[in-house]
Formats: sequence, structure tokens, C-alpha cells
Amino acid sequence: MYIEDKSTGVTGPARIGRVAFSKSGSTLRYDGEEFGRLGGDGFKANFFRCRDGAHFWISGCRKDGEDGLYGHRPTPIDEDVREEYWLAIRSLPERRNEPVS
Repeated sequence: MYIEDKSTGVTGPARIGRVAFSKSGSTLRYDGEEFGRLGGDGFKANFFRCRDGAHFWISGCRKDGEDGLYGHRPTPIDEDVREEYWLAIRSLPERRNEPVS
């Protein structure tokens, strides 16, 4: 998933990583943090971090790499999903060793 911190403005730090959804799908977990759905109440955000309410944009990765709301920008990829990202999502096997999209 593409995970972008919106707590400081319209664009913020982002990464590509694996998330785990709760059984109901209303919350997800990433990197030891839990996120709840905003349900349309966020500005350019769709989730909030449960511990402090910070807003995030979290979405599936796109085949064309235009994951951010404002197009492509270099985004770090978590090591455990790097190869899957380049092979299964982007279909660019020659880039599978690159740590940034």
C-alpha cells in the first residue's frame, strides 16, 4: 500500500509497505501503528493514526506509479515488499533491486 502522512499539509512523507486489515476492515496496521478510517471527514486524507489523530492517505499502489494524490515522486519501498512491488504491481522486473519507486 501507499502510505502518506498528511499531518503537516497536502503532501508529506510517504512510503510503500504492507498493511494488515482488521477483520471488519475498519482499521489497518502498519509498522506497529493502527489507523482508522476517516469516512470522508478528512481533507486529502482517508485514515487517521489512532494514537494521535494524524491524518494519512493510504491506498493501493498503482501500476503506473502515480500513487500520490499529486502524481509520482520518489517514494521509499519497505524491503519486505520491494520485489513484489516491482514484479507484481509495476511489472518492471529490471527494477526489482531498486529501493525507491
